[in-house]
Amino acid sequence: MIDVKEKILLGGVKQKIHYVTEDPKKPVLLFLHGGPGVCNRHDIMMKHRDLLDTFTIVTWDQRGTGGSYYGVPEDTLTIERITDDAAELVDWLCRRFSKDKIFVIGGSWGSELGVWLIKRYPEKIAALFGFGQVVDIARNEEISYDYTLRSAKEAGDEDAVKKLEEVGPPVKGQYKGSFSGMMVQRRLMMKYGGYSKQSGKDNYFNAMVVPMLKSGEYSVSDILGLILGYSKVLKKMWPELGATCFPETCTSFDTRFYIFDGRLDMNTPSELVQAWYDTIEASDKDLIWFENSGHNPMGDEPEKFKKLLREKALKVVSEENCVI
Repeated sequence: MIDVKEKILLGGVKQKIHYVTEDPKKPVLLFLHGGPGVCNRHDIMMKHRDLLDTFTIVTWDQRGTGGSYYGVPEDTLTIERITDDAAELVDWLCRRFSKDKIFVIGGSWGSELGVWLIKRYPEKIAALFGFGQVVDIARNEEISYDYTLRSAKEAGDEDAVKKLEEVGPPVKGQYKGSFSGMMVQRRLMMKYGGYSKQSGKDNYFNAMVVPMLKSGEYSVSDILGLILGYSKVLKKMWPELGATCFPETCTSFDTRFYIFDGRLDMNTPSELVQAWYDTIEASDKDLIWFENSGHNPMGDEPEKFKKLLREKALKVVSEENCVI
């Protein structure tokens, strides 16, 4: 068993990764976390280590958060720079594990980062798996806000309605009050099941923060980096993310692209996915719906998700004429 946490240099900044494998010959699966700024090392290493039967698992704290918080100039918190970091990490992993290509999986913001990655650097990526798939941020926020306001009104939740109306509908993906306005919408969206219909997902703090603190995955320094980095990264990057519109910019890819999406997702609304998917040209593609899942089908329907993930990846391994 190889189980290593270390910092490596990506884009001139030391960034923290955690990789685990029972056999380094197994295909490498790199997880891209969401947010931006929301590390998921704890979630993957606590809940999904069973994937070690098929993969070498790699998690990464992206620049500006968690174990990669320190020494990051704020002006480098851009989509382009983090995409370049991801490409450098792919190269590093290919060298470390003697691979020609690896697999990449990303949820929410990680699904957006993954798309930019395969658009700009497809050569060493055997396939991208996206979930909580980002498509068009401006429309995303309009739909998510409307859902939350409608749900609050239907529930007779006057306090929630007042808060949402004070924030107001987003303009080009941006909320009044920026980070604070978005957090009002996100917390209430989760309360009304827009993140997940599963139990225990209706409270932002309990769903997101408590598992990180209890996991034991993060050092004290990492936790401080999470606390300081999350809002900083999101505030800095969200205006740029607000311009994301993949139907206009990203419809052709030189690698495989598979989307595993929750039908009930109102965080990155699932209703935007099909029309974009239908325009995509790729080496191979598939859109698989998880009818009982919200934003994170890997958490809502884990057995189905991981079974299909294994099957898709092993099929790619059998078809590629290279080392994966």
